[in-house]
Amino acid sequence: MADKKSSAKTVIKSVLGQVPLTAELYWMMRHNDKNINSRFSLKNLDQHLPQLVADAEALRKKTGSEGKKIFVFATLHYWIEHAAVMGITLAGLGHKVTLGYLPFHDWQNPINKFDLRRQNLYAEEILSKAKPVMDVISFLSLHTGYKVVPEDLRERIEQISRYDSMYTLQVEDVDTSSEIYKLRLKRNMSTARDAYEYLKVNKPDVVIVPNGTIQEFGVVYEVARYLDIPAVTYEFGEQRERIWLAQNDKVMRQETCDMWEAFRDKELTEPEKAKITEQFEARRNASVWKNFARLWQAVPAKGVEAARQELGLDERPMVLLATNVLGDSLTLGREVFSQSMEDWLEKTLQYFAGRNDAQLVIRVHPGEVLIHGQSMMDVIKRVLPTLPEYIRVIAPTEKVNTYDLIAAADVGLVYTTTVGLEMAMSGIPVIVVGDTHYRGRGFTQDPQSWVQYHKTLKAVLENPQDFRLSEEQINLAWAYAYRFFYEYPRPYPWHLVYLWEDYGKHPLGEVVKSKEWPQYKQVFDYLAGEPLDWNAIRAQSD
Repeated sequence: MADKKSSAKTVIKSVLGQVPLTAELYWMMRHNDKNINSRFSLKNLDQHLPQLVADAEALRKKTGSEGKKIFVFATLHYWIEHAAVMGITLAGLGHKVTLGYLPFHDWQNPINKFDLRRQNLYAEEILSKAKPVMDVISFLSLHTGYKVVPEDLRERIEQISRYDSMYTLQVEDVDTSSEIYKLRLKRNMSTARDAYEYLKVNKPDVVIVPNGTIQEFGVVYEVARYLDIPAVTYEFGEQRERIWLAQNDKVMRQETCDMWEAFRDKELTEPEKAKITEQFEARRNASVWKNFARLWQAVPAKGVEAARQELGLDERPMVLLATNVLGDSLTLGREVFSQSMEDWLEKTLQYFAGRNDAQLVIRVHPGEVLIHGQSMMDVIKRVLPTLPEYIRVIAPTEKVNTYDLIAAADVGLVYTTTVGLEMAMSGIPVIVVGDTHYRGRGFTQDPQSWVQYHKTLKAVLENPQDFRLSEEQINLAWAYAYRFFYEYPRPYPWHLVYLWEDYGKHPLGEVVKSKEWPQYKQVFDYLAGEPLDWNAIRAQSD
């Protein structure tokens, strides 16, 4: 009976959603308190907005300068809340800010127009309180209809829709007839039309958008760049009070070339060495360290001999292959010569199936315990239903410490995972297949083709000791790791995942008075489009 009622309600909403003003009238009659029974909740933003706006107005009086015309875009309620706080802060710094948004509560499920319009009315009601300092516009109000975007821009939107399917289903082969692809393409094309018309007419000085690779975020980024509008993308890693930034690039590519160019010749100080060593040991011993909020291992390291005995390893060279999670943002578009990560794993399994003079240990990413799509375990079973005795697979659920595996390894094979960097830090020769941030930094083997890959693998397996990293290369890997973890993420007071916990501790009015404000202010300047100058950042650390 409950299912029938729910189904009938859905049908009624679908019909009402096609009738003008029905959602608006319903909102007026049933939502006098302006709350909404939905996952789309902005209640924390609503609670903090009055003081946030007051703090921004006070800051703007002190700033007194005419800033840039900035367009900030977000969708999904948690990103909208975060973007609103960022936008209001930028407004307090004297910029003319517009927050554009779409009122979706998720990216992978359809929503009827009636509920979408109700969520939009709810968002408009709350975000209107920011209008003393920041303009707000819902893309639902733009009514661009079915205007056509340029064909080459459409191709970019189709690629984003494929990435969305990969990300959602944790797959690398996309069925363009699938429901998720059709849903994502429809939403993305609608957003592209809206963004294209809006940005073409209003032409901001800079567009700020999270991620920049997937979903509507990637669409707005691509439209901005197509129109030759500077764009800044941002994301958050596992560190609190840190933000990843990219200017005119997709932040999830973690492009570190300019950063490394500025810092490469700078040796680590003793305190810096101690800091990165302490972090590495925390990872190894399954403990959370300082402002890192992530526990990297489920169990502490047992030691290399215990690991070798537990895995049944003998004296043959041991190759550690570490996978990523399929469809993760950090793997999308990272092909160098393989068609995909799955393609690389398949061909590598076929290679090792033909030689028993080495032992292959495959560490399937522990993060797979949280996924619902295809596992790398499925790929392995399809290629080799019966594993030879010299190929061992560590499932995501197995209580095996990856750092014990690193200690036992003679050779490393990786796509984009940071495990490859950590193996290099241990002196292990690492063959990098995907276009990851540490590829080509002077301490990894970086084949450009299948022929080079197989030649390199054959040469390393014949005599792993000849390929072990020199002391100079190991020091380079440690220096790069320090710069990647502690220089590349810039100081920022409010993490996406812990936004309101962070904001409760560090409200805007207090942040601008804190000793950290000069660093935070510099990052807000970067967000506003001031060039991210890594040489200047290095000079500050000298």
